[in-house]
Amino acid sequence: MLSLDALLVFVHVLCAAIWVGGHLVLALRILPTALRAGDTAALARFEALYEPLAAPSLLLLALTGLALAGLHQPEGSAWFGFADAFSVLVTAKLVLLAATIGLALHAKLRLGAITSAKLGTYAWHARAVTVLAVLLLASGVGLRLL
Repeated sequence: MLSLDALLVFVHVLCAAIWVGGHLVLALRILPTALRAGDTAALARFEALYEPLAAPSLLLLALTGLALAGLHQPEGSAWFGFADAFSVLVTAKLVLLAATIGLALHAKLRLGAITSAKLGTYAWHARAVTVLAVLLLASGVGLRLL
């Protein structure tokens, strides 16, 4: 029978694969082609297909990450701080998650639909979220290796 820890790790890694993988595909394959061609429709199609999967994945990543941090928190360690490696990595993940959510909300609420005039701003957002996703992945691996 699967332990709670194993189930949380499985869901967390699956959601990370969806989140990070999707953003890497966007940033490295779709975005460069769309920018060269000025093709906003390609980005809109990708967003329409990916967002219904990405948004729940990000939510599950946050929830399972919080649960895993709580389960694996060493004695005397704090979530916010720099006293030990665990605290530094969890603090980093929380800051990166907040930045990711901030960028996502900015794109959704302030930028609206993808247009030719906003293509450069959307490209910046996509690249920034991709970098944040990879950094979140790297810090998660760091936590598992402690």
